[in-house]
Amino acid sequence: MPTVDVFNVKGEIVGQMVLSDAVFGIEVNKHVLHLAVLKQLAGQRLGTHDTKNRAEVRGGGRKPWKQKGTGRARAGSRRSPIWVGGGIAFGPTPRKYNFDLPRKVRRLALKSALTSKLQAGDVIVVDTLEFAAPKTKLMVEFLGKLQLVKKPLLVLGEVNENVEKSCRNIPGVATLGAVGLNVYDILNAGKVVLTKDAVLKVEEVLI
Repeated sequence: MPTVDVFNVKGEIVGQMVLSDAVFGIEVNKHVLHLAVLKQLAGQRLGTHDTKNRAEVRGGGRKPWKQKGTGRARAGSRRSPIWVGGGIAFGPTPRKYNFDLPRKVRRLALKSALTSKLQAGDVIVVDTLEFAAPKTKLMVEFLGKLQLVKKPLLVLGEVNENVEKSCRNIPGVATLGAVGLNVYDILNAGKVVLTKDAVLKVEEVLI
């Protein structure tokens, strides 16, 4: 079983924690990771694109010219897609891009993401992360002591308003509750910082 050091808010090692092999020690499945990221990004697309078809554009109430005898091609409406100002044939219409993945696949993707981060040395466990009041200065000090420079993701057992507000003005820093943990945010983060409570909750859900 993988074992990691546990830090406090001062950046000091205060102990060690054994992580579950079933969550942090599996074989990374890259295909499942790709599907999970694709699903999350697809769900964020608005899908509001729209074009007017021949039933929606103006005009076309009468036949432009008689059927025979003019030497021109037959035409029944000015709204035809081949006319300037006519409708668009096969254009985009509003739609949803999201799709579902089986529960087992979603769980496997989350485990694979956590395992890949641990293998890369990008998982840090802290005993607790709480502030008495929202204070950006305290968060900056905490990040500095753990050398969290590029896009750290702070995962808490429960969403803490003081912690969330403390990092709101710091570019690249994100916070999540253990329940909201997802594959895209894990892979997109430079370092993943979990509190001990968050680790226990994640393992409880995924095992």
